[in-house]
Amino acid sequence: MHGSGFREAIAPIGLVIDKVEYAADQILITGRSRFRVSICPNCCRPSARVHSRYHRTLADLPSHGRPVRITLVARRFRCATSRCTTRIFVERFPPDVTATFARRTTRLDSIVHHLGLALGGRPAASLARRLLMPVSKDTLLRTVRRRFKGAQVKPTIIGIDDWAWKRGQRYGTIVCDLERRQIIDLLPDRGVATVEAWLKARPEICIISRDRGGGYRHAAARALPDALQIADRWHLMENASQAFLDAVRKSMRAIRQALQSAEPDPELLTCAERLQYEGFKRRQDADDAIRVLLGKGASIKAVVRATGYARKTVRQVARGGRSDMFRTRLSSLDPWLGTLDAEWRSGCQNGAELWRRLKIIGFNGSLRVVAEWATRRRRNEAAPNNVSRVIPSARVIARLMTMARDQLSQSEATLIATIEAAVPALVVVRNLADRFHRIIRQQKDFELATWIDEARKTPLRSFANGLSDDWNAVKAAIVEPWSNGQTEGQITKLKLVKRQMYGRAKLDLLRARLMPPLDHPSLLHQK
Repeated sequence: MHGSGFREAIAPIGLVIDKVEYAADQILITGRSRFRVSICPNCCRPSARVHSRYHRTLADLPSHGRPVRITLVARRFRCATSRCTTRIFVERFPPDVTATFARRTTRLDSIVHHLGLALGGRPAASLARRLLMPVSKDTLLRTVRRRFKGAQVKPTIIGIDDWAWKRGQRYGTIVCDLERRQIIDLLPDRGVATVEAWLKARPEICIISRDRGGGYRHAAARALPDALQIADRWHLMENASQAFLDAVRKSMRAIRQALQSAEPDPELLTCAERLQYEGFKRRQDADDAIRVLLGKGASIKAVVRATGYARKTVRQVARGGRSDMFRTRLSSLDPWLGTLDAEWRSGCQNGAELWRRLKIIGFNGSLRVVAEWATRRRRNEAAPNNVSRVIPSARVIARLMTMARDQLSQSEATLIATIEAAVPALVVVRNLADRFHRIIRQQKDFELATWIDEARKTPLRSFANGLSDDWNAVKAAIVEPWSNGQTEGQITKLKLVKRQMYGRAKLDLLRARLMPPLDHPSLLHQK
């Protein structure tokens, strides 16, 4: 028999241990409350008149590699107050021991709660079994929901953005406290009315960081007209790059004429490029018919009715789009193009060997992607000097034009020089985009008005007009230290949690997992 010190060490505070038994597969503890009286839940008066006793079994934290079961001797008391309607009641154990009707001790329930917060349902249940605390995935999620009380903080500086329930179909809204660097609420949609109602209930907010979408802008202006709105810097720079890419796409016809390769040699194309070229030829006939009608003064609606093409297609042709002969998608090979080019110049021109060398330094793509790149590179170098195998896509041209010249190969530098000489308007647009990036990085807000006036005379006029319409938020993005980067990071965390739970990621459960109690020591990190 162990001493009283050992018994107190393994039992929750507030219990008197009567007996400890060691079975082959578990530890059995028999205990009772250390208090002689209990409080009536109705009249709140103490009573020491014991009516009867019964046994209550609780699961506790494992000890010495074995699960622990506590059998509590619970007493029923008679109420000592004659006028109380409750004649007999059961004693309540201290909150440090267990909750009413609970089957687990408070300290075990706390561990179960933290496992559910960190891992969700099924992964947490698997880990709990390994830790000798078997609990089902549904119980874990119920515990997370039950212990969630919501955030009680009153934020003054927030970041707001949307996130996808189902990409392209349904979206929600995430709100972050930028000072405490944590999520404070999730909204079921991104409607203006929903966001406006949420903001009106919190008049203490003075700064709102957001993306450049119009919905949050209008909601904030209606709900909190005196609050300072800040446009996200990353979105501003990304929008400038996208505007430059659109300008390159609209200039593709002039670029092909400058490179004297309106019709590439089909014999020099790969199979995938040949399919893209055939599709481009089919689109050309449709685009020519649309341009003829537009040239006669027909409206987009009239052209849609006459040709049967989608309104989006007609609008793209009217704006100079759909001119890419070879459309390039983002590839897993893009971050490794510099390494591939260096290996190729050093003499390694075998696709399989290039793939093996990339695998050693962390490339996770397939052999096929690298082999196709090597084939295209080999055919490019084998083609005659006066025959161009493939005109690069607008995305590739935009990337090459924004790269430093010392990072380009000789053929790429020659290509860009030819394009710049033939289409000087693209050089102006490229320089304006670079200047805008420098304004954002170097916080030169005094140059923004001049930049907008110059950009309105170029293909960047649509982007410049958007900046002018959102002038205050854009200027605040340059001079203020706050941005939506923290919110974007929290969205990444939200996506991870949502995918961990598959179809169980309801709004209340997402809130419970992403908005833990503010008194948790690991969540008190403040800026």
